[in-house]
Amino acid sequence: MTIQGLIFDFGGVINNMRWDVARELEERHGLERNAIANTLYTSDEWHAVQTGTGDIERWRQAAQQRLEEQAGTALPPLHQQWHESWHPITENIDLIKSLRPQYKISILSNADVSLEDRIRDGMDIHHLFDDVISSAAVGMAKPDAAIYRLAAERLELAPEACLFVDDAKRNTNAAREAGMAAVHYRVDKGDDLAAQFAEHGVRPVA
Repeated sequence: MTIQGLIFDFGGVINNMRWDVARELEERHGLERNAIANTLYTSDEWHAVQTGTGDIERWRQAAQQRLEEQAGTALPPLHQQWHESWHPITENIDLIKSLRPQYKISILSNADVSLEDRIRDGMDIHHLFDDVISSAAVGMAKPDAAIYRLAAERLELAPEACLFVDDAKRNTNAAREAGMAAVHYRVDKGDDLAAQFAEHGVRPVA
């Protein structure tokens, strides 16, 4: 089926999460590799936040506590320092602009309830998307097959007419299982999203 809809993850695809900064902070403070991300995103508190049932401040406090337990000492707010280094992936935003209006375009992200505000008020790119799905707003998260089907339905398309892009393989694998085409994209590995899309026949109109 011809691709008619493009569904983007947010963190790692539209916003650069600067894994190099996380590594630098971990080395500086004697932490294990991936400690900063893991203490944030592999916890019961995060699962509750990303499905809309948790308290964001409690999640952040718990992550800081886990990080300090690993370090065996008090630490500055490393999660916040990492977050402050994040920035838009300009070339991917430009690609999105070039693919409108011939494709329906949306965001599907495992995120807290602030996602839409950040896209609209923080980045001023809300107008580029036909739909934005935050996992916290719909009460389910990737890689649940139902959230991919929902993303397609909200674009009024069949899953088979959609191409999904994410920086996590388990999420792209789940998208394929739900019937979508999928691209695994890693900005930190130097991937070229326009070239990856072209492999699926998705190109701006000349």
